[in-house]
Amino acid sequence: MLKVDVLLEGYAFQTSVGIVGFCSVILIEGGPKRVLVDTAHVGRRIYIGPALEQRGLTPADIDYVVITHAHWDHIQNWDIFPNASVLMHRNEWLYSQRPHPNDWATPSWTGDSLRQARIVEVEEGYEVIPGCRIIELIGHSPGSIGVEVETEQGLCIITGDALHFASVALTKQNPLVFWDDDLARKSIERVVQRADIIYPGHDRPFRVVNGQVEYVQPLRITMLGFGPETTGVAFDPNYKRQVWIMPGIEEQRARLGLD
Repeated sequence: MLKVDVLLEGYAFQTSVGIVGFCSVILIEGGPKRVLVDTAHVGRRIYIGPALEQRGLTPADIDYVVITHAHWDHIQNWDIFPNASVLMHRNEWLYSQRPHPNDWATPSWTGDSLRQARIVEVEEGYEVIPGCRIIELIGHSPGSIGVEVETEQGLCIITGDALHFASVALTKQNPLVFWDDDLARKSIERVVQRADIIYPGHDRPFRVVNGQVEYVQPLRITMLGFGPETTGVAFDPNYKRQVWIMPGIEEQRARLGLD
């Protein structure tokens, strides 16, 4: 039976001076090959190797890297896995070559970077390894995918930013939509209906039990260099995330011919 292991935790906090963007990096073991889902941004690059080393592995031991979507905070370290094929949805691959100018999460260099990878285009139902398959979760981006994994705990779904945070499983509203808000809602609903445990893009793994979130792992993070006593540091207890839908989505859909 396969095992889903959080290699690097995802976090849901932001700052007033920029987006931290710590996505979940998930390792899947127990099959004939090892699978890594998302590779984070360069700010986490030096943490991936030690996290693998704790498990007796190196980047060379990863056979497949699944990119849930091509946003900067999920893809920047694909190149440190020398033996891995990079699995992406075809629409995401095409979009990365010509991102919309309003899409701040897909810089113009994204496609240039990915052209150096060994890309394998995947779609709904693609079997990565036995018991591990691709699920399409379109909406947050044009080719968002997740990974369904059969485990002893039931069906786990690794969602990327089709479902950022546990709270999204209850609201059904994706907070950042770069493609289609209605499809994004349907993708969230699909995950909640199917999954026994959900591994979101920027939060801890959780279940939905009787309409409530039940985390299955504790929060673990240490803030370095400053704290509540540091002059100029403030914590806003009233902060609420705002929904942002990218202007000009229709232009990009028509220009690329994606659906």
